[in-house]
Amino acid sequence: QLQIVQSGGGSVQPGGSLRLSCAASGLTLENYAVGWFRQAPGKEREGVALITSTGRATTYADSVRGRFTVTRDNSVNMAYLQMNNLKPEDTAIYYCAARLGNSAMFREEAYEYWGQGTQVTVST
Repeated sequence: QLQIVQSGGGSVQPGGSLRLSCAASGLTLENYAVGWFRQAPGKEREGVALITSTGRATTYADSVRGRFTVTRDNSVNMAYLQMNNLKPEDTAIYYCAARLGNSAMFREEAYEYWGQGTQVTVST
């Protein structure tokens, strides 16, 4: 069965760090670009970070650039989102998504597989 399973997340104080993980099963993640998206309460889902299938190129939303880092380890079929200096406005459900091919983009409809989502809460 093809699926993506996320782990990580939780609650943290402002300025703290969290790492999200994205594990693919039933598919070879090295053939897929990965995107990280998030949806805050009452808001539309937005793109956060992208990484190509090779891992050679990454893209970040302006709101997280310099604080978040997306990586991947194709040898273990995993992708990661390291989030540092978290702010209350980062509070959201975070999703990992995979699309076949090298190119990553902030268009949700381009992704074939989605993780279940994981809650990240940043508050005092």
